[in-house]
Amino acid sequence: MTSTVDYSGKIPNNVGLDTDRRLQRALESWQPNFLSWWRDLGPRVFKENDIYLRTAVAVGRAGWAHFGYVKMPEYRWGIFLAEREGERTIGHGEHRGEPMWQTVPGEYRADLRRLIVIQGDTEPASVEQQRHLGRTAPSLYDLRNLFQVNVEEGRHLWAMVYLLHAHFGRDGREEADMLLRRNSGDPDAPRILGAFNEPTPDWLAFFMFTYFTDRDGKFQLGTLKESAFDPLSRTCEFMLKEEAHHMFVGTTGVQRVVERTAAVMKEHDTEDVLPYGAIPFSVIQKYLNFHFSVSMDLFGSETSTNAANYFTGGLKGRWMERRRKDDHRLLEGVRDVRTVRDGAHATDEVAALSALNLDLRDEYVNDCERGVRRWNRALEEAGVPQRLSLPHEGFNRQVGTYAGSFVAPSGEVIDEAAWHARRDRWLPTPRDEADVAALMRPVYDPGAFAGWISPPAVGIDDRSADFPYVRIG
Repeated sequence: MTSTVDYSGKIPNNVGLDTDRRLQRALESWQPNFLSWWRDLGPRVFKENDIYLRTAVAVGRAGWAHFGYVKMPEYRWGIFLAEREGERTIGHGEHRGEPMWQTVPGEYRADLRRLIVIQGDTEPASVEQQRHLGRTAPSLYDLRNLFQVNVEEGRHLWAMVYLLHAHFGRDGREEADMLLRRNSGDPDAPRILGAFNEPTPDWLAFFMFTYFTDRDGKFQLGTLKESAFDPLSRTCEFMLKEEAHHMFVGTTGVQRVVERTAAVMKEHDTEDVLPYGAIPFSVIQKYLNFHFSVSMDLFGSETSTNAANYFTGGLKGRWMERRRKDDHRLLEGVRDVRTVRDGAHATDEVAALSALNLDLRDEYVNDCERGVRRWNRALEEAGVPQRLSLPHEGFNRQVGTYAGSFVAPSGEVIDEAAWHARRDRWLPTPRDEADVAALMRPVYDPGAFAGWISPPAVGIDDRSADFPYVRIG
């Protein structure tokens, strides 16, 4: 494995694919199926237009990407692993201190394959959820960012497919094929995780998705980066480098919506900004509530035997595992798990090893709070009193200890009747979605932006906001 990516073959890679002809042929036979999926379920518009995209050319810490115009069907999706750092050892669990695995141990084969399949399934799902958004882009800048996210999610699919083909034999090849047969929202063959079957009907939903759901992806990749299985660890390490842009799109996208809404509120001295072409603050909060709560469910149940076994076996670690100041085995220690019992909040004390999903979710919530503080600074600077907030962790939950309970965004435990009576105050209604959809008119002139969103503070790759990020016409 080298830092530089080889672009001479059909599949760009830095894993020496040309030295393993059998694997190379298998992946090249999968490639047409991927391209067929991209044509059928990838972006619906501008497939043949020149788009200013970045492409990985190396995996080092600097100078790893090249920017240039490319047509999406000609994008060079490839297989990239981060550089190996000397003789790495396993950082946690019962194998701590042993050499990293270069092949899959038989006793962990099924579990590792399952983890890779679940991660791989999320990548094409988000492309499918976002495929229609190009028709209503608020600017060429945003259109380009959408397509950058899409092509990199496609590359992340390639990353997981490589691992399945290279290390899991016939079972892996069959699982790789299934990644293209399941489709987001398909009633007969849906995606594995619920959040990836939800529609992304508009650009506000897209920005919330890339902020909250892609942030879940960041933390899941962070646990897999700690894996004892070296190829998975290094694959996820490089994926995190690309994933950072996706969260940047969400963070700055929501902020630009908030800034525009605040400006219109102040200009017209009203919260009713919809007649003036902006998205009401209350609707932004509802979208935030929905996407945060759906993304929280992606972490699974707060207590999990599977998560404990993955950690003990070395398959997954904790977020920033090697920076933790403990024994990295968690054979002792407890923590509180929050729940609702008899109509009131309660806590249960459980072994820390069984609460790893909660540990990761708490790290995620703390990270989400940073963006909310950033958005609220923009509201404060605009001179309006409204502030955004994350809802309580128990709000609108379908998975874990809060499933089946009714918790308001404030954390108040209520009964089912009160929930249904107040639901429309907290979550987007069909009317809200219709109002937002009515604002989604495409703007394709360089330097022009839709009236519901502010221009970005800076462009991509040091380009100006009026740079033709997508060549149309």
